[in-house]
Amino acid sequence: MNRRVTLQVLIFLGLVLWPLSCPAPLVYTPGEGWTYESPGGPKWQRGRAKDQYEFARQALDEKKYKLAIKAARRTVSRWPLSDYAPEAQFLVGQAYEARKWDEKAFKEYQKAIEKYPKIAKYEDILLRQFAIAQRFLGGQWFKLWGVIPFFPSMEKTADMFAKIVRNGPYSKVGPEAQLAIGTTREKQKDYYLAVKAYEKAADTYHDDPKIAAEAMYRAAQAYVKQAKTAEYDQGAAVSAISTFTDFITLYPRDARVEEAQKIILELRTEQARGAFRIAQFYEKKRRWDGARVYYNEVVSKDPNSELAATARRRLEALRKAPATPVQPPS
Repeated sequence: MNRRVTLQVLIFLGLVLWPLSCPAPLVYTPGEGWTYESPGGPKWQRGRAKDQYEFARQALDEKKYKLAIKAARRTVSRWPLSDYAPEAQFLVGQAYEARKWDEKAFKEYQKAIEKYPKIAKYEDILLRQFAIAQRFLGGQWFKLWGVIPFFPSMEKTADMFAKIVRNGPYSKVGPEAQLAIGTTREKQKDYYLAVKAYEKAADTYHDDPKIAAEAMYRAAQAYVKQAKTAEYDQGAAVSAISTFTDFITLYPRDARVEEAQKIILELRTEQARGAFRIAQFYEKKRRWDGARVYYNEVVSKDPNSELAATARRRLEALRKAPATPVQPPS
């Protein structure tokens, strides 16, 4: 019994004396939760929104980022409808960005836009979000718990750019953000999603020749990359030729027209090679009509090539061959 009483007394004394020895006591503020207060530290709480925001701004200028975040958050939570709340929320993002917590900074900037859609720094926020997303596009790693570099993620990066487009489709960075979505998809080797992103850019910003031309050219290039995957994708090659042809028609003075024409010729040559192989298969199987169809396709796709000359000679030789039904290769 005495041991139990002694234990209870020790526990009670421990609970009473612990706050006195704690180097950073916990302080609870209604509406803000628990925070650590350093003994002898600055008295950071203020009674007016203006004073609280100015304290946060001064802390940011002095590179006391944790203190700046704490003071700015209090401004937002205590005076959410004040003129200083939007600026304070923006300041939270600035402080996290200064600490190089880019993903967290992006989210805090997003909160500023969603909570305060009429914030004066709306365009500035978009520029900062775009800069952050660009860093991740360049290979910067996302951080686990905001601290440990974990991995790069093009999926998360694409989502960032998509948010920027939704926030300001016709802002200074809106068109570039839409193009960047396509770039992230290309890095993922998801070329069809890349094409969709570029096509959306070309459609949305058709009144801006610079963006529309860039988007169309990139879409054509993405089709080319898809065509050159492990198994040659004839459908993607056809789409690439069609898109490059549209690009040349719509933007004949673009500096990349010559390159586009060169790529079209290369694609047609590759198509001709594929048709030639099929024609040879049919000829080997003595399916003369099928061979004729594909030799003619070789001549049509790449008329000035040596392959076309060979195809013409084979067509001449097949003129005397009997007709056979065209069947697909087995």
